[in-house]
Amino acid sequence: MNANSPMMAQYLRIKHQYSDCLLFYQMGDFYELFFDDAVTAAKALGIVLSKRGKRQGQDIPMCGVPVITSDGYLQTLIRKGFRVAVCEQTEDASEAKKRGPKAVVAREVVRVVTPGTLTEDELLDARSHNFLAAVAVVRGDAAVAWTDISVGSLHVTPCSADGVSGQIARISPKELLHAETAESDLLDSISGCKSVLMPLASIHFNSSTAERRLCELFGVQTLDAFGDFSRVELGSLGALLSYLDVTQKGKCPTLLPPVRESIQESIEIDVATRRNLEISRDFSGSRENSLLGAIDYTLTAAGGRLLERRICAPSTILNEIMERQMAVAYFKERNPLRKNIRENLRKLPDINRSLSRLSMNRGGPRDLGALRNGLKTAQTIQKLLRQCFVAFEDNADSSQHLIGVAENETAVYSSAAKLSGCKVLLQELEAALAEELPQLVRDGGFIRRGYNTKLDEECLLRDKGRNQISQLQAEFIKETGIAPLKVKHNNLLGYFIEVPSAQASKLLSPPLSNKYIHRHTVANAKRFATETLASTETRIINAASRTLEIETELFNMFGKMAVEASKDINQIATGLAEIDVATAWAHLADDLSWCQPKLDHSGILDINGGRHPVVERSLRKSTGQEFIANDCRLADLNESPRIRLITGPNMAGKSTYLRQNALIVLLAQAGSFVPAESAHIGLVSQLFSRVGASDELARGRSTFMVEMLETAAILNQAKSNALVILDEIGRGTATYDGLSIAWSTLEHLHDVNRCRALFATHYHELTQLTNRLPRISNANVSVREWKNDIVFLYEVKEGAAERSYGVQVAQLAGMPALAIARAREILDSLETDEHNATGRVSARVDDLPLFASARESPAAPTIAPNSAEAVLQDRLNEINADELSPRDALLLIYELKKMAADKSVTS
Repeated sequence: MNANSPMMAQYLRIKHQYSDCLLFYQMGDFYELFFDDAVTAAKALGIVLSKRGKRQGQDIPMCGVPVITSDGYLQTLIRKGFRVAVCEQTEDASEAKKRGPKAVVAREVVRVVTPGTLTEDELLDARSHNFLAAVAVVRGDAAVAWTDISVGSLHVTPCSADGVSGQIARISPKELLHAETAESDLLDSISGCKSVLMPLASIHFNSSTAERRLCELFGVQTLDAFGDFSRVELGSLGALLSYLDVTQKGKCPTLLPPVRESIQESIEIDVATRRNLEISRDFSGSRENSLLGAIDYTLTAAGGRLLERRICAPSTILNEIMERQMAVAYFKERNPLRKNIRENLRKLPDINRSLSRLSMNRGGPRDLGALRNGLKTAQTIQKLLRQCFVAFEDNADSSQHLIGVAENETAVYSSAAKLSGCKVLLQELEAALAEELPQLVRDGGFIRRGYNTKLDEECLLRDKGRNQISQLQAEFIKETGIAPLKVKHNNLLGYFIEVPSAQASKLLSPPLSNKYIHRHTVANAKRFATETLASTETRIINAASRTLEIETELFNMFGKMAVEASKDINQIATGLAEIDVATAWAHLADDLSWCQPKLDHSGILDINGGRHPVVERSLRKSTGQEFIANDCRLADLNESPRIRLITGPNMAGKSTYLRQNALIVLLAQAGSFVPAESAHIGLVSQLFSRVGASDELARGRSTFMVEMLETAAILNQAKSNALVILDEIGRGTATYDGLSIAWSTLEHLHDVNRCRALFATHYHELTQLTNRLPRISNANVSVREWKNDIVFLYEVKEGAAERSYGVQVAQLAGMPALAIARAREILDSLETDEHNATGRVSARVDDLPLFASARESPAAPTIAPNSAEAVLQDRLNEINADELSPRDALLLIYELKKMAADKSVTS
């Protein structure tokens, strides 16, 4: 039985404290994993599983990754849902040896890496937030708090327990904290989100503790200046702080004060609607073919994240929307200015995330360089904007104000005014930092020569020492007569003299053996040392060490300056992101002929020449075709129509029409221009969509059940200022059941919800409802029929569709000709015959097996032997179509026509 080595005993002790994590245990230049961690990590990372030592007579599984390239491995593990505790050496091996020959180097976990606590650029998506969220529920009241520690944001919003899933869908956190004692209903509502769920003990959600910690964090006695937070809101915020303290080992990032958001400030969009409209991700999970992917013309990481926030949470505050629109209009009208600003934005680094890393002592020289370049770009852009304003004054405190500002300049000016500040920090960084910067502080060489006199002196001594090594090598060669002699360096021996083994005898014999001391032998060479070389090495090492010490001190000083200026830096970053989004939307509107929508508090939805932004882009990229634009007009409350009932065949564009109008509303309230000739939109507070459905077998839900759940949520929640789009309600069940559900849903929207709605259906019977429901109008997607085929025109016009053209669509899909022919026969029978007065289906339809009762099921038709039909059938059976030549096929047609003619005569 093997006793644990001191190193393994240390490992097991630390691993016990982090049993729910993979432990990255530093061993020199590698992070190593042992036991089950090694087996799991080797499989997840696709690396070799090895072994190191034994325990209880069994080999200890081991795998490892280099420290210098560990970020890539961490990224893979985090994406696969693992949590990683990073355990680093906290002292040098030389210090450990002072405690005894068997002393183990001190190690401790410096951070726990989880999906919601990433800060490294290599582990993050630059254009998306990496949110960590916490949900708290107290007696039916709920709150969701969330933070992105890579940029320092902190938010909280109250909601009902039923509304938690919608808020989680809006935020889309990578990791979600909840109490271990959470009710099953809450767990069920959040289980469908794509976040990694992390249960915490209830003590972490204590509101009193949270309030005290928040006051300590922001250096205040009360939180009143930040907002009136309820106990449940404080509980969710407290859980975030507690989790950050555990995972970051006390190195809490610099967070901005908490921002309290009201659910009334943005459009309410539930999980199903976000999925159906493909707002930020398409059905495959990709950003590329989503709405966000189609309209993202931003040039900076911060701009991309701001755009995502605005699209995922469109505003319901009219003044805020109008201010954003005016900024877009301002830049749309000034093409040269816009282009100049966008050229500067292309060079802008991600200063938010650089600042966050510096505040957590994870930054490097390149993060300081990012701040320098970002602040310099901010000054350049502000100068460009200054020239366009009527007057732009600098006050003594560097704040700015505008005199005689035009209305459409207000939004741009407010963003431009945020670009002031941090002038002293910028001057210092420009004077101190070299042009080319290393990634790590320990690499050195990032301070510009001439900035610090003491540093320059040490650098001169260090560099001169290196020249002395070259001079010593030349002297050793001259003294020994050994031309291949080299002076080399490694971490074990330091500087040493290396000569080929064949010529080493000169240095091993007097008189040279008195000066050249043999140190080491390797293959084909021997290594020596001299007192002169050792003393020179000491001077070089000391100079290099002092150089790095001075640079490290300067780095820490600049990092502290940046953290102290974090409020101004974050404000500058916000202003740059706002300008990036405004110029991107202006470029988009100019490039694709989008219009500025009119928004107000009316209930009108009047869109002229609307287009689907994603489909239009796809058409242009793939075929160069133009998208067919369509109108949509819905009236104010108590006027007609409030609901548009849309009929027409599959593949004609009904679903596209429904989605495009919802997306136009979403874009307008985000502050963008919209893909239309004109648009008048009364503010929408809720957006609901039920377009398409799929089963959720893991949760025991069929496709029809999912459809009914989504429909029920809409009917229960939609208010009069909501916009609802519904497609094919009731198609997942029997015809009469489905028709009844669709009918009652339409009536409920009309009589109870009284909201604006677009309702697409194949139940043509519903079109008759316009005769008794005054706020419903019919519309159809038109097609043209040509020789049993149809041509889709993709035009929405007034009135009900005449038919569904389902058989023609099936033919386009490639169904066998015999099946299509039979379908036409059945369809003709069904369309020709009507129910008689007693409700009994007529005789011709009864002849179809589908409609015959079980006890009256018609017998299979028989063909009399030797009849004309039998002869024709026998001849058809003899034919092998694959062996027919064109001439044979033509002759066969004539033969069959003659046989058919003979049959008709006989009949």
